[in-house]
Amino acid sequence: MIWKPNVTVAAVIERDGKFLLVEEETSQGVRFNQPAGHLDADESLLAAVTREALEESAYSFTPQHLLGIYHWRAPESDTTYLRFAFTGTITGHDPDRQLDTGILQAVWLTPKEIRAMQERHRSPLVLRCIEDYLAGKRYPLDLLVHYE
Repeated sequence: MIWKPNVTVAAVIERDGKFLLVEEETSQGVRFNQPAGHLDADESLLAAVTREALEESAYSFTPQHLLGIYHWRAPESDTTYLRFAFTGTITGHDPDRQLDTGILQAVWLTPKEIRAMQERHRSPLVLRCIEDYLAGKRYPLDLLVHYE
C-alpha cells in the first residue's frame, strides 16, 4: 500500500500587528486556523493558497514568500499533513462574499490573543506558523516549481 500525505496550503496574513484567522467547525468542535485548505488536482500551490484565502476569509491574497513547509500527523485521525504556508499581502476584501461551508467567521487577532487560546487551534501548526513569521522566516517563491 502506498502512503500519501494530505497536501495543504495556508495563508499567514498580518496587518497592523494582528493575524487573520478563521473560526471553523471541525470534528473536534469549533477551532481557529489560518485560511487554509487542500491542494486540488492540477492546481499550483500559489493558486491554491490564493483560492483558499478568498473562500475562507473573503480577503483577496497575493502570496509573496514561502514561510515554511510543515509535516504533522493529527493523532485523532492518524492523518499526515504536509502544509505549505505562505505570507503576502491583502489586495481586496468582499464583506458580502459567502464563506466556505463550516467557516463561521474571519477574525483579526494579536499574537498574544492567539497564544492564549492554543487549546482552540485546529493544529499546533497555527501558532508555529505565526511564531516563524514573527521570527522573520521568509523564503523566495521561486523555490516552488509548478511544471505543466
